[in-house]
Amino acid sequence: MAALTREGGDGSGPVDFCIPCNPYFPTPAMFDEMAARLRDIVTYYPSSADTITAELCALLGLPPQCVAMGNGSTELITWIDHLLVRESLAVPVPTFGRWTDQPMETGKRVDMFPLQESAGFALDLARYAEFIRARGTRVAVLCNPNNPDGGYLRRHAVVQFLDALADLDLVIVDESFLEFADAEADPSVVQEAMLRPNVIVLRSLGKNFGLHGVRFGYLVAGPALAGKVRAMLPKWNLNSFAEHVVFMLKEHGAEYAQSLAQVRRDRLEMASALSALPGLTVYPSQGNFLFVRLPVGAEGTVVRDRLLTEHRILVRECGNKIGSSSRFLRLVVRPQVDVRRLVSGLEQVLYGTSRREGAVPELNTGTSYSSGTAAVDRLVSATNGAGLSMPLPAAVGPTPVGVPAQGGLTAAQVRGVPGWPAAGGMAQ
Repeated sequence: MAALTREGGDGSGPVDFCIPCNPYFPTPAMFDEMAARLRDIVTYYPSSADTITAELCALLGLPPQCVAMGNGSTELITWIDHLLVRESLAVPVPTFGRWTDQPMETGKRVDMFPLQESAGFALDLARYAEFIRARGTRVAVLCNPNNPDGGYLRRHAVVQFLDALADLDLVIVDESFLEFADAEADPSVVQEAMLRPNVIVLRSLGKNFGLHGVRFGYLVAGPALAGKVRAMLPKWNLNSFAEHVVFMLKEHGAEYAQSLAQVRRDRLEMASALSALPGLTVYPSQGNFLFVRLPVGAEGTVVRDRLLTEHRILVRECGNKIGSSSRFLRLVVRPQVDVRRLVSGLEQVLYGTSRREGAVPELNTGTSYSSGTAAVDRLVSATNGAGLSMPLPAAVGPTPVGVPAQGGLTAAQVRGVPGWPAAGGMAQ
């Protein structure tokens, strides 16, 4: 975003539908307060992580011995991988990229369970558990809501999943976007995590508080697990901005709650506005973003680039997310004035003033693609989008022993597909 702002020439960045950030928090008054304290914040060392963690736990009503704070949830994912994942990890895809890339970078086997486009990317927990058993995976990841589709699992179903996998080395429930959910009153399983020896719940603060740049998040687990991670964290892994924000929160709880409520209202209105666009599919979401499938024939990279260059709108094209393709965008929930600009931009880019000027071809001209993502789209259509079961296409090779009929791609298989992106890219 800093690079795009510099390139803009006028000192302003594009309208941001890419980074999943709360647009209503902190309040302008809170930013003014931080600005007034800037000199002290950046001059001095922060307090110890124990001091900052104790303040956060007092706000959340959690015992400090069950919490470890990190320099963003990504730091905690890294330490979980290094300390607690021995040989294998299972994760549904598509999802947050660090859950696939981090263990692969350290030589672990990553068993990927494809979410079915034909089922709206909903995760079937019973089939996922069967897949984990068949593969012999020792660590399982569950993101609730999931990124990028916003799919939500009710609390009782997650608890049943934890019960079913009580003998695994570790089960991680990533609740980074759960604060934006409104499907039920008490969706979190943090209380379960504190009582179970093999469960970690990961929570993000940057996304909820609208402060990705501050880099802070936390995990909740039983004292033994939390203490093991906490003991390995670097000294001063939390910065002074994070400390200042944590100590501000007790005075701004009402504004924070109001910001979440407004994001939830905006999500409904944004989904309605996007659903009115011909050929655009909007999937149900409990996050602060919407996962959309572009009309047939529209190339996501072209749509992304034209929105940025012609309309100064930044969107997240999902072609480099394992289990997704360039036909999908993730669009962050924003205020109505910004959504109107997005819808107008999409109308012009997708359809133009005449159909021939847009990215969507006439119905009788067939589907055309302008990049190498066509191979990925064909794979997704053959194995996922149409709801078909494995085996995979010949280009990928035979289904490995132990993979049940509903599917599951290993890292080696996925990386071997022609046109599939390499590891890395935009992690979020």
